[in-house]
Amino acid sequence: MPQIIDLKEGLLRKAVKRGFRNWVSRFKEDFGLNTRLCHISMRTLSYLAQDKEKGTFYLYDLIMNLKGLGSGFGFGELSPQNKITVIDRHLFLLDQIRFECMKRLEWLDTYPGEEFSIVELITEFEELRHGLQDKIPILNAHHPAYDEYAKISAFERESLIRKLMPEALEKIERYSTTL
Repeated sequence: MPQIIDLKEGLLRKAVKRGFRNWVSRFKEDFGLNTRLCHISMRTLSYLAQDKEKGTFYLYDLIMNLKGLGSGFGFGELSPQNKITVIDRHLFLLDQIRFECMKRLEWLDTYPGEEFSIVELITEFEELRHGLQDKIPILNAHHPAYDEYAKISAFERESLIRKLMPEALEKIERYSTTL
C-alpha cells in the first residue's frame, strides 16, 4: 500500500534541513524540526546571542530558508517588505536566545516561548508573537535584582530584564570564544 506523504510537512522538513545546514557545519551539533533552544549547547547559544555579524547571518539564513526567501547571503537583495519579515523574526528569536542564556545562568526561572521549537518560533511567528510578547520572563528569586523585580509593575519588569541583558551577554561571552 502506498504511503501518503503530507506535502506541506515534506516541504517544511526540506526547508529545515536546508536552513540548518550552515548551523550543522559551523556548530557541529544536530538541529532539526523539533530542536528547542534548551537542546542547544551554551557555546552555540552564546555565539548567537552576541548578535555579531556572523551570528546574525546564521539566524537570517535559517529564517530565510524557512520562509522560502533563499539563503542568508541574499538578505541584501530582498524587497523591503521581506527584509522586515526577516528582521522581525530575527529580533524575536534573538530575545528568545538571550532569555535561554539567562535561564542557564539561573537568572530566569522561565520565559515565554521556551516550549516551542526554533522552527515553530519562526514559522508560526505571526500566531505566537503577540501572546509571547505580552508575557514577561520570571526572574529567579535568588537573583540580586529580584526584590526590585517583585515590587514593580509588569511593564517595568520587562524593562528591568532587558537592562540585565548586557551583563548576561558579558557573562556568556567566554562560551562563544571557544567555538
